[in-house]
Amino acid sequence: MVRVLVVDDSPTESYRFRSILERNGYEVLEAGNGADGVAKARAEQPDIVLMDVVMPGINGFQATRQLTRTDETAQIPIIMVTTKDQETDRIWGRRQGACDYLTKPVDETLLLETIRRVLKPQRA
Repeated sequence: MVRVLVVDDSPTESYRFRSILERNGYEVLEAGNGADGVAKARAEQPDIVLMDVVMPGINGFQATRQLTRTDETAQIPIIMVTTKDQETDRIWGRRQGACDYLTKPVDETLLLETIRRVLKPQRA
């Protein structure tokens, strides 16, 4: 079973992601902020991470950078999922190592397609 780590400080968003993902056969792990997300990714080694940007403490850009630049977590793909929808945010997210960048509210079909597309190279 594919394990997805959802890093988001909004309980509402986390619940929405969890319900979509579990309904589609994914196992869901959760972290409520960037620092916890980094720690959980290191400990649990999920197959993929959905990372919010705007969070207290370590934001999603910083957490993504920490994960993609650390050997033990560099192979875990990260999709940024955020309300920040400026082109500069998208570029910055990619520079931090994110594989893709989606804006909230995320369409369920687009979310699932993006997860499958990002995971496909790993499964080959």
